[in-house]
Amino acid sequence: MSLADDQSAAEQGARTAKRRRGIYLLPNLFTTAGLFAGFYAIVAGMQGRFEAAAVAVFVAMLMDGIDGRIARLTRTESDFGKEYDSLSDMVSFGLAPALVIYSWSLSQLGKVGWLVAFVYAACAALRLARFNTQQGSADKRYFKGLASPAAAAVIAGMVWLGHDLSLTASLTKFPAFIITLAVSALMVSNIRYYSFKDLNLKGEVRFVTVLAVMLIFVLIAIAPPQVLFAVFFLYAVSGPGMAVLWFCKKQQAKKKEQERLRDTLK
Repeated sequence: MSLADDQSAAEQGARTAKRRRGIYLLPNLFTTAGLFAGFYAIVAGMQGRFEAAAVAVFVAMLMDGIDGRIARLTRTESDFGKEYDSLSDMVSFGLAPALVIYSWSLSQLGKVGWLVAFVYAACAALRLARFNTQQGSADKRYFKGLASPAAAAVIAGMVWLGHDLSLTASLTKFPAFIITLAVSALMVSNIRYYSFKDLNLKGEVRFVTVLAVMLIFVLIAIAPPQVLFAVFFLYAVSGPGMAVLWFCKKQQAKKKEQERLRDTLK
């Protein structure tokens, strides 16, 4: 091989390395939009514009759901994108809800209030770290612990609902205290939540399913804070509820097995 061929091969290898070190623009644009929405939620909450802050958290959720799908569809997944998405999630679903709920209601509890807000932010960080380290081994059909976007939706939905009903901070401080602590504990728990990742959106569905989806959109359009808070609150409660049902079924099966063994020994 000639010297010119060696130089050409070296230049081609350098260009390939540069391409591999590059950043894919399209999915990271959506991640940046989600980060912007989370930061805007913090600013709006500090200014007392709680409805705008809550809406911004839900916009961040939408962007978080889009960026990953865009990356998979366009085959532009990268380690940089995963890390960037995780950091964006910490701002949008960890810091933003904690600061918004503190500004809206928990500040009435003094030192206890900001400590509870910190507990939420810390649990969100722990939840994201555990998710990142267990992506390859965990069952994709279920989340281990309440996902941080769903937890943020419960907090943001509560703030939006309280603002829509014109509830004062003195009335909401204790419910906000309890729900924030409960959601924080669910994020770091081992309770399983259905992830909806095995749903086949490309396949054919029944006509009734299309009508149900249309009905959901209509309900959200009629009363966004009430419907969104109810949906994500029920989802948060579904984890402990299913855990209790599984435990009861396991105990019943164990009891039947013991009775069967007693019958065989007789």
